[in-house]
Amino acid sequence: MRVAAPEAIRILLADDHALVRRGIRLILDSKPGLKVVAEAGDGKEAVDLALSTEIDLAILDIAMPRMTGLQAARELSARRPDLRILMLTMYDNEQYFFQALRAGAAGYVLKSVADRDLVEACHAAMRGEPFLYPGAVNALIRNYLNRARLGQTIPEQVLTTREEEVLKLVAEGHSSKEIAETLFISVKTVERHRANMLQKLGLRDRLELARYAIRVGLIEP
Repeated sequence: MRVAAPEAIRILLADDHALVRRGIRLILDSKPGLKVVAEAGDGKEAVDLALSTEIDLAILDIAMPRMTGLQAARELSARRPDLRILMLTMYDNEQYFFQALRAGAAGYVLKSVADRDLVEACHAAMRGEPFLYPGAVNALIRNYLNRARLGQTIPEQVLTTREEEVLKLVAEGHSSKEIAETLFISVKTVERHRANMLQKLGLRDRLELARYAIRVGLIEP
């Protein structure tokens, strides 16, 4: 009696660089049991495709136009809690790792070692297991021990999810009117968010907001 082969894991791959997507797709499609069925060039497109396409796993770059991978992960976690999510990033950064976990990601994979780690991360995510590259594990243990010794806790996000959305669009050069139309809020609300961000972050103007957005990975320089 012939046993049917297990169905391949259907993957959405989101990255704003076509060459990166092509390279990652070659890695994934060359492995049995994995199949990229959809590609997105930004976070907003990734969310739309994830909600309209039959996929099991979303692999999201952190820094993308219109909506970051972290923002997309938060929205998908809320709207498709059954979907597994991996963050694919160039940032070996504790802040992004904790934000990725809070956003609902099951794993955090560095692009520099994607050829080594990504396939394993896909299978781990589908088993419901977290995936971290070895360097992150060591760094997180050291960081946790240092914070515990000093009586510190892991810092929460400075900005709210909505403020991050406004900040990203401000940094990309959109006007208050354009931001209001994109987020379906009033111009007055946009300006209030911007004022709140300046106060929270201790910044002076739009230029400093843009620099901050680059520094934390909301947009690329």
